Amino acid sequence: MKNYKLILSSLSAALLFVGCEDNLNLEPFQEISTEVAIATGENIENILIGTYAEAGENDSYGGDIQMFSDLYGFTNEATWGGTFSQPREVFNKRIFTDNVYVRNIWLNGYEVINGANLVIDNLSLVDEERQATVEGEAKFLRALAYFDLVRLFGQQYEAGEENTQQGVPLSLQGITDYSGDLNIARSSVEEVYSQVVSDLTDAYEMLPETNGIFADKYSAQGLLARVYLQMGNYEGARDAADDVIENSGHSLAASYAGAFNNDADSSEDVFAFQVTSQDGDNDLIVHYADQAAGGRGGDITINDAFVDKFDSEEDERADFFYESAQNDGRLTGKYTNQFANIPFIRLAEMYLIRAEANFRLGTEVGNSPADDVNMVRNRANASSLSSVDLEDILLERELELAFEGFLIHDLKRTKRSVGELSYDDQALVFPIPQREIDVNTLLDQNPGYGI
Repeated sequence: MKNYKLILSSLSAALLFVGCEDNLNLEPFQEISTEVAIATGENIENILIGTYAEAGENDSYGGDIQMFSDLYGFTNEATWGGTFSQPREVFNKRIFTDNVYVRNIWLNGYEVINGANLVIDNLSLVDEERQATVEGEAKFLRALAYFDLVRLFGQQYEAGEENTQQGVPLSLQGITDYSGDLNIARSSVEEVYSQVVSDLTDAYEMLPETNGIFADKYSAQGLLARVYLQMGNYEGARDAADDVIENSGHSLAASYAGAFNNDADSSEDVFAFQVTSQDGDNDLIVHYADQAAGGRGGDITINDAFVDKFDSEEDERADFFYESAQNDGRLTGKYTNQFANIPFIRLAEMYLIRAEANFRLGTEVGNSPADDVNMVRNRANASSLSSVDLEDILLERELELAFEGFLIHDLKRTKRSVGELSYDDQALVFPIPQREIDVNTLLDQNPGYGI
């Protein structure tokens, strides 16, 4: 079968529909004009599918955003031992402005945003009964891209403050003609977060309760819970997570291992990026897995300092590792199936968000903080806790969500240091890619990355 993927390039106004590779590694494609590509409702929905595919590429949620978010936060818990120097820059917290991985995260994020914008701009072409769903999906994807761009390239959102620190450029209209003036300044962190919340609120209202492998209303609500937690809006985070837990129909996988390496979405997946043997990317396999599992042999190895955080050997998560045949390092068991879907919003995260928000607010909406933490712990055969404090909850997040892209963002929002670096150190903010600084005269570089 042929897989169609829409490539939304910042370097071309053409939309390319790319077929699968044949045995000679040829990539046949047909180039069509932008006018034709956005001429019908069917084509607009194809652009939407292509935007999902773009978001799932290696440079974004096919692995690099998650991996770099953890490399940024690692001190002694894990080690980058791979031969690639540019991921090592992130692990060492000394990044150059020409880092290709950082550049591609930026570029791919804006390709996702432009695809979503093109869909939203041309909704009138879509069949009326499909318009709300299509718009909701596009806004979900746009919010997702902006949320991680502002978290990686801007300083942490500070609850109760004006958040005038520079975020990333906000572009809310699709670009089809690259011959004009495309210079755009960075918006503030507050402005970007406001747009993310607005998009996800709209998406929640527009999307159906179920939507196959695509985003549904609880995908939007789950992401909104994550956004609110990052913002320190604990009431919003609590209520959004509670909605997902109580109303989405999702349930924790029967075992911790059952939440990973699945060819189809598990009961726990509120949203996952789709990977098959014919389509989809998984860079987490490349860098976390050994060669037998499709990886490079274990670029990222897990140290005793992380394993020692578990309080019992019975905890399944404490033994969810294997030894690399290439370097004898300890590897996570979360990425051993190169064609598995990538879990992105899991129900376990929602329990931990609700637990933390309830604890901070002194409430018990849906459940007590201890009971929610124990839901996650008991699934992994860890012993129940009679009571929990904030340190217990944050530790549980670290143990449950390890190697899924949460570490640096949790450290920043809770104002914990990363080694000797303060949470707000400029070294913990990505540089704006030099190629963007060179072509956009209105774009300011982050402090500490001057020429």
